[in-house]
Amino acid sequence: MLSKKTKYALHALTYLAKKNANEPTLILEIAENSRIPRKFLESILLDLKKQGILNSKMGKGGGYFLRQTPSEIQISTIIRLFNGPIALLPCVSLNYYQRCDECTDEKTCGLNKVFIDVRNETLRILENKSIQDIVNQEL
Repeated sequence: MLSKKTKYALHALTYLAKKNANEPTLILEIAENSRIPRKFLESILLDLKKQGILNSKMGKGGGYFLRQTPSEIQISTIIRLFNGPIALLPCVSLNYYQRCDECTDEKTCGLNKVFIDVRNETLRILENKSIQDIVNQEL
């Protein structure tokens, strides 16, 4: 399951994607319209800024705005940032690989082989879906 932080990040990015890209949006506006607790949202937006997904402007007329186009922001990137690995088993994870303690031989492990297929199909979908796809579904 996706963590609340991941869902909130996706909602905030979707909200920003619907706004004019040249106009920064206040945290309070995003929080109220996306129904996200403000303090929680501040942390999420800072993480997104550190990853180069968002930019911010300080002062009057300031706020957050997308640094990338909505179609460039892959859902898989957001999930990995806030939720961790996409793979359901550590032994099949591309970015967070760990050998399973109970496994004697990954090459002959049926569980490993099946969950590699699950991971590959999940990634095929999530890496080809973007924030723009979420926006398009809401129109």
